[in-house]
Amino acid sequence: MLVDEAGRTVSDASAPIQALFPQPSWVELDPATLWRAAESSIRQAMDKVGATASDIVAVGLTTHRETCMIWDRATGRPVYNAIMWMSKQTDDIVARWSAAGMDDEIRRRTGLRNDSYFSASKLVWILENVPGVRDAALEGKLAAGTVDTWLLWNLTAGKSHRTDPSAASRTAMFNIHEGVWDRVLCEMYDIPMQLLPEVVASDSCFGFVDAALLPGGGDATIPVMAMLGDQQAGLYGQACLGQGAAKNTYGTAGVLTVNVGSEPANIDGMTSSVAWKMDAVTTFEVEGVVFHSGQTLHWLRDNMRLIDSVDASDKIAQSVPDNGGVYFVPAFAGLCDPYWDRQVRGAIIGLTLDTGAAHVVRAGVEAMAYQTRDNVDALTRGGISVPSLKVDGGATRNDFLCQFQADILGIPVERPHGLERTALGVARLAGTGVGLWNGTTDLAGSWQLERVFEPTMSADQREELYDGWTQAVAAARSIPPRRPRSSHPAR
Repeated sequence: MLVDEAGRTVSDASAPIQALFPQPSWVELDPATLWRAAESSIRQAMDKVGATASDIVAVGLTTHRETCMIWDRATGRPVYNAIMWMSKQTDDIVARWSAAGMDDEIRRRTGLRNDSYFSASKLVWILENVPGVRDAALEGKLAAGTVDTWLLWNLTAGKSHRTDPSAASRTAMFNIHEGVWDRVLCEMYDIPMQLLPEVVASDSCFGFVDAALLPGGGDATIPVMAMLGDQQAGLYGQACLGQGAAKNTYGTAGVLTVNVGSEPANIDGMTSSVAWKMDAVTTFEVEGVVFHSGQTLHWLRDNMRLIDSVDASDKIAQSVPDNGGVYFVPAFAGLCDPYWDRQVRGAIIGLTLDTGAAHVVRAGVEAMAYQTRDNVDALTRGGISVPSLKVDGGATRNDFLCQFQADILGIPVERPHGLERTALGVARLAGTGVGLWNGTTDLAGSWQLERVFEPTMSADQREELYDGWTQAVAAARSIPPRRPRSSHPAR
């Protein structure tokens, strides 16, 4: 995405990335393909408006988190695929850590749970399963990182191996109280710390883009001035700058994120992470992650052929007066916050002979809102109130979803102009670093409301529908899990 001095998006581009599924419940990415997609998108976005390297004053980088990989420092070649956040191939490792009594220590030091969702077990899996990797890591020949670190490495032609606290705090290796990689945990995991990137503040100069990568590169000097995890960038882009401000992003996953201020907060069922570190001050957040939010609509389109496009889900959902008693629990890779049940699988509950495709589509859209309420309720139980909710992500173009979200929460839902707040957030931070904007003051002034969805549903109807959801989740969780096949030797 290219953003001009007025904060307007002038161009954007994207390229699809095909996930790899080497075994049931395993999800991986080819790191080389990931980089090529990013590089191609950069060039496309610039070519659309005839931009050259001399037009770019700063770069901000935001990516999905938890996915990680290891590569050779000399050649830049990955030693294995990137293991994605949703992959369950490291379940045996986290079970081993749990049996060793490590759960509480991981939670206390990192704010996270001992779960295969986070990066630490993925690094251990590669170290234990790819021949020669551990020895090379101990010799300092290898580098590890999440997607942000990998893209930065390539953007800077291997000159910068860094990350920021927002991404580091989602690895289960970062001590959120001390703001450093946790030596005790790394020793417990048996992860060589020389693998890990340097952690610097989110508003640092992370390095300089290799100008040869860009059209008209020449000898241009372009600093990477900001890095944030995607959810933290969305929180910043939504101008959730004060304690208690909340947003929900409906992307592939759905994430409720709340700014909790200068101290970490421990909420049962949620995770605590760093929102950002700016001007040497660390701000913390609490998150509730839904593994499958917008991806549910992609599944209805690509796998079930029930909709022609994601946008069509709006009209189809409204073509029936209600869900017909159908509930869709999209636990394709288990349930995350606040349940943390990775063994449950997806289920559609309440089918009858009267059920039509529109009921299933509607149930899929409604599930996105129910899962958000699960996390809002967890926050409420933890003493954090959410009087209103800002929303973003492509799925929020769906008016039915936004209205149903307001109804099932019983609070206003606020949709801004410009739904891609994640890229805009990190762009704003990068521009601030080179003096284009005055930080949070200009950011708050740039946020514009497009529409407020006020709740219209009665309290009785709201609770009756939500009770049906909780029963459907309980039914899905009662189905015995089918174990995937045992691990094969690494390629």
